Amino acid sequence: MKFSLKLLLWTIIVMAIALGFSGFYFVNYVFETSLAREAKQALDENSILCFAFETAALNVPAKYDVLQDNTVGQIAANLERSGQNTSRMLRLSDEEKKALYASDGFEPDEELLGQIDEVTKAYRTICLNGAYYIQTGSAVNALDRVLYLETLRDVSEVFNERALGFRVYRRVTVVMLILGIVIMHLIASWLTKPIRLLTRATKRMAEGDYDYRARQVSNDELGQLTLDFNQMAEALEENINKLEDEIQAKEDFVGAFAHELKTPLTAIIGYADMLRSRKLDEEKSFLSANYIYTEGKRLEAMSIRLLDIMVTRHGQAQFQEVTAESLFLYLKDMFKTNEDMEFSYSYDKAMVWAESNMIITVLINLLDNACKASEPGAVIEVSGKKEEGGYRFSVKDHGIGMPQPEIQKITKAFYMIDKSRSRSRNGAGLGLSLCTEILSLHNSALEVESVLGEGTKVSFLLPSRKEAGDEEIDH
Repeated sequence: MKFSLKLLLWTIIVMAIALGFSGFYFVNYVFETSLAREAKQALDENSILCFAFETAALNVPAKYDVLQDNTVGQIAANLERSGQNTSRMLRLSDEEKKALYASDGFEPDEELLGQIDEVTKAYRTICLNGAYYIQTGSAVNALDRVLYLETLRDVSEVFNERALGFRVYRRVTVVMLILGIVIMHLIASWLTKPIRLLTRATKRMAEGDYDYRARQVSNDELGQLTLDFNQMAEALEENINKLEDEIQAKEDFVGAFAHELKTPLTAIIGYADMLRSRKLDEEKSFLSANYIYTEGKRLEAMSIRLLDIMVTRHGQAQFQEVTAESLFLYLKDMFKTNEDMEFSYSYDKAMVWAESNMIITVLINLLDNACKASEPGAVIEVSGKKEEGGYRFSVKDHGIGMPQPEIQKITKAFYMIDKSRSRSRNGAGLGLSLCTEILSLHNSALEVESVLGEGTKVSFLLPSRKEAGDEEIDH
């Protein structure tokens, strides 16, 4: 069952119960009030008749010392006919509570007589022949006799009004419930509109429409829920786009990897087959062996880079404070045998928070790329500078440079701007991809500035220990 129907159903149930109890209480309260008023009037009328009887008894000629029974009947008959109430019924009983006079329709009944005495009055409500009466009883003192006077007052109208009240209230209740159903249906539809919009949004997203957003129609809790849902949908769409990009990147990686394997393997197999199947002169044999050696070294470099990337992604980085000077001294010692290039080092002395072996790997890759991009004898500038929030390393060459559209692609695996130049120097297109992975562990990233034909500057900022935190970072 829909939530709006549940809300409507329970509202109608509560309304029906509330209207039923309130109607019963109201009609019954009016009935009891009217009945109490009629009972008071009946008792007052009984008192008046008693007084009238006593007065009439005093006016009887004194032939006897005691009031006679036939005289009692005459006085009672006169009292019954007197007054404006022509439907008055009464009964007079003697000291033994035996009836001396009774109006027509006054059925013999001693139940009320048993409850009254000389000082006690009583009344009750009875039903006679489908009509309702209030029966009252009290004692009358007349000429040394104690008689008992009972009256019947017709109160059927009060009961008829109660029945009419219940009928009218039932009709009013039905009308109110019908109006309540219509009004509550509209209210329930309005209240549950945000839920219906959210349901529609979830179905659209389940069908693959991740751009769809639920419309916010209120500022209450449901409106906040809609806002949170849209934020969740945006985060989900972002993650899905990232996953799709990662899947595409993996597919591109596999394709590039297969292509990069195919080229050196084709050369190796071809030259190896030529050496195996033909007798070549010394020069051709050397050239063939050199091609095999060069392509083999490129495969070796590529496998080492891939292994480094995998270790970096899944390994542990043990961070500690190291001096920037020790890193630059290591680079100087590493590249001092490279006589084709001229290296210029300048750096500020400071402590850096890093995994030293990984940062050395990044710097070696950057210098190696700078050497590949430069002509023999060119100057390569290596610098370190203390900045607010960390320490910046920079490697600048004056080589061939890069066009701006290529800068965003150079960190992708196997991507090489000049493939022939890179392959001739055993390049595999994985160095900067490895650098990106390592710097990601250090909460840093490569920053590339390049002008085609003028050179390239690559730098990265290592955050200070305060910025990066003292914790050991596990990946």
